[in-house]
Amino acid sequence: MLHKVLEIRNLSTTAYALRLERKGLSFKAGQCFNLGLKSSGVNREYSIYSGENDDYLEFLIKEVKEGIVSPSLRKVPLGEEINLHGPYGSFVIDPIKVEQVQFCFICTGTGIAPFHSFIRSHPNLDYQIINGIRFLNERYDYDEYHPFKITTCISREKSTGFHGRLTDYLSKIPVDTKSVFYICGNQKMIQDAYEILRGKKVSGNHIFTEAFF
Repeated sequence: MLHKVLEIRNLSTTAYALRLERKGLSFKAGQCFNLGLKSSGVNREYSIYSGENDDYLEFLIKEVKEGIVSPSLRKVPLGEEINLHGPYGSFVIDPIKVEQVQFCFICTGTGIAPFHSFIRSHPNLDYQIINGIRFLNERYDYDEYHPFKITTCISREKSTGFHGRLTDYLSKIPVDTKSVFYICGNQKMIQDAYEILRGKKVSGNHIFTEAFF
């Protein structure tokens, strides 16, 4: 399916938000799509960044310099069409639980994308975000989160917040075992965070994961 590019927001040297026309397409917050240049035959999978009620589709994309798709998508002229297939995936929120439980979202880098979609889609969501980044300029669209509901773990630059890896922070804090945990990012972080939560007596039924690579 072809969708026109409406806007490309450069968020840092390594990340950008790609906004496409929605054309009435239906999806659930947290699902993913395959994107690629028109007629290229090469696609990559990206989690939805926009909310279910937004009148556009948006994706938070990390540019992989040696990649085939992400550098090319960043250069597509406005108004040009790109290939989009989806949605796919079950990394979604049970709407019944939105009013019933607290959610803890654990992510690194552009792994914050599905959680941005969750929060835009469910304004009454009771949530906390633990976001692991390397540098301050990787705090993407932080003005859209409640400042008391997001904790930043910065590994390569000293600033306000926790200096170190996300998993170091998670190891040190108490967790509410009644909360529901969603983890998104690189596979190693997901494995480590999962083990830390299980070690803190969080039920495996309360942990959901989505690996980016």
